[in-house]
Amino acid sequence: MALKKDLSIDFLGIRCENPFFLSSSPVSSDYVMVAKAFETGWGGVVYKTAGIFLPDECSPRFDITGQPGGPWTGFKNMEMISDKPLDVNLENMRRLKREFPDKVMIASIMGSDDDEWRTLAQKVTDTGADIIECNFSCPQMTSSAMGSDVGQSPELVARYTEAVCRATHLPVLAKMTPNIGHMELPAIAAVNAGAKGIAAINTIKAITRIDTECLSPMPVVNGKSSISGYSGPAIKPIALRFIAQMKQHPELRHIPVSGIGGIVTWKDALEFLLVGSSTVQVTSAVMEYGYRIVEDLASGLSHFMDENGIERLSGLVGKALPNIVPADDIDRDFRIIPEIDASRCIGCGRCYVSCFDGGHQAIDWDDYTRTPSINEQCVGCHLCLNVCPVASCILPGSIEFKPGRQPHPVIVKRHYT
Repeated sequence: MALKKDLSIDFLGIRCENPFFLSSSPVSSDYVMVAKAFETGWGGVVYKTAGIFLPDECSPRFDITGQPGGPWTGFKNMEMISDKPLDVNLENMRRLKREFPDKVMIASIMGSDDDEWRTLAQKVTDTGADIIECNFSCPQMTSSAMGSDVGQSPELVARYTEAVCRATHLPVLAKMTPNIGHMELPAIAAVNAGAKGIAAINTIKAITRIDTECLSPMPVVNGKSSISGYSGPAIKPIALRFIAQMKQHPELRHIPVSGIGGIVTWKDALEFLLVGSSTVQVTSAVMEYGYRIVEDLASGLSHFMDENGIERLSGLVGKALPNIVPADDIDRDFRIIPEIDASRCIGCGRCYVSCFDGGHQAIDWDDYTRTPSINEQCVGCHLCLNVCPVASCILPGSIEFKPGRQPHPVIVKRHYT
C-alpha cells in the first residue's frame, strides 16, 4: 500500500486536501474531465478560463519539442480561453462544486473591459466557486485587450483586479505573465488592488521550431503559424526564478503563490514548494501522461516528508528562499576540485573533450589506457561532472582555498544522480 501523509494545506483561507491542482487549460475544460481528475485524487482545479468572448480556434494548434514518442521537453499551445458558452461553463462549475464539495474550485475568468470583468466575477461567484483567478497572462489571445498584453501593464492589472474584487466576496488570485522583465511590478499592482494571491507563471511566448517543408513555424496551419505559449519541463527553471523573486520582494513575501510551469514529477512539485508556492498547477504533464500522475505526486511527496520528519506540508513552503542570494553574496573564496572514480570510468572521453574545447584544458587524456586525469589548470567549474554519462563517476572532491583567502567551513553537495 502506498505511503500516505497529510498533504493538506491552507490556501487563501481555503483548506486543500493536497496542493495539486489542474491549471486553467485544455485539461480542465468540461465537467467530465474535471470529475475524472477529482476522482483520481487532484485536490482542486482552476477551471478553464471563461469569458464573454468565444474564440474561433485553429487546427492543428499543438506542437512539442523533444524526441517523437519520447518525453516532451516543451509543449506549444495555440489555444485561447474556453470555446464553450459562458452559461455552459457556469453550469459545469456549479455541478462540479455540488458533487465534489471537498474539492477546491477556482474559477478562471478573462474580460476585455471593466464591465466584462465585473460581470464574470459576479456570475462565477454564484456558482459556489471557492476562489476567482484573473487570467492576465494568456499569450495567444487574438485581442490585445485580453491576455498577456494586459498582464504587462501594472495599471490595467490593478484596474481589472479592483473591478473583480468589488464584484465578489471571494478571494482573488491574479495570474501573471512571464513575458515581462519584472513580474513583481504587476504582482504588486494586483495585490494593492485587492488580490489575495498570485498564480505564476503562465506560458512563455515562443516559436518551437520551423518546418523546413512549409517554411513555417509549427504547428503549420494552412502554411502559416504564430508565436504562442510554450510550457512543459523547459520552462520550469524560469518559473522557479520568477516565483523566488516575488517571494523575496518585501511587498510580496507574505502573499500566497500558486506555482505553475513544467511540473511533471513529485520532485518538481517539491521544488515549487521550496521556493514559496503553497499549491501547484499542472497541464502539460497531464496532456502527456493523464490525470493518474497525481498518484505519483502524492506518493513521492509523502515519502519525502516521511524520510525527513516533516509532518505538515506548510513546513516546506519557502524553505529554499534564504539560500537564494544575489550574485555578489556568493562565497568565491574557494574552488572544489572534481575527483574521477577510475572504477566507474568507461573511457568515453567526454569530460576531456568538453573541458578542452569548452572549459580550461584541466583534464589530461591517456590515449593508451583511455583514462582522464585532473591537472593543475582546474578551476572547479564542474563542467566535467555535468557531461559525464556515468552516475557518480565524477563527483566533487577536495576544497582548495584561493591564495590569501581565510579557510572556513564549506557545505558541499556530494551526491548526484
